[in-house]
Amino acid sequence: MKLSARHWTVLTTVLALGAAAAFGAAKVGSKAPEFTGTDILGKAHSLSDYRGKVVVIESYNQDCPFVVHHYKDGAMQELQAELTGKGVVWLIVNSTHARNSSYRTPSKAQAEWEKLKIKATAWLDDNAGTIGKAYGMRTTPHMFVVTRDGALAYDGAIDDNPSPSGDPRKARNFVREAVEAVLAGTEVAVKQTRPYGCGVKY
Repeated sequence: MKLSARHWTVLTTVLALGAAAAFGAAKVGSKAPEFTGTDILGKAHSLSDYRGKVVVIESYNQDCPFVVHHYKDGAMQELQAELTGKGVVWLIVNSTHARNSSYRTPSKAQAEWEKLKIKATAWLDDNAGTIGKAYGMRTTPHMFVVTRDGALAYDGAIDDNPSPSGDPRKARNFVREAVEAVLAGTEVAVKQTRPYGCGVKY
């Protein structure tokens, strides 16, 4: 059965609430949870490695139509390139369990990275769900912005269009706004929103 955009939104909101109850969540204004993850090339990355830099964390699963929506026309890649071009570190986190059909082996993930021309800093394979659960990742996408001193500045949706349709470039992008505020040393206007998308496949 094909679900409409409205039904997707209702379904994923229910899943998000369930995930929030099941896992802890990072708190805006507090220290972002430390983690170490291995990327799809076998390199380890720790959040503490990037102290002094602004970090964007993106919960990812390309089998989710909401994620596809942001990548299919290059909008997400453009945002990644824009922000990493300003010295921001962008970490994709795929918390899909290895037994789930949406899981990407490192080789398949590398092929997907090349096909989509992803412009992030690294793709972390979090198939154990350690990073996702520490941050309370509810949906794909679910976005976080971490300040230079390691505090969580933003937690929530990428933008104000909770739909797998429409041009993402025309939506209000909360991640861009938060990063620009942090880089400028000003207050983040919107610190937390409800994430939308598909439930994370822990």
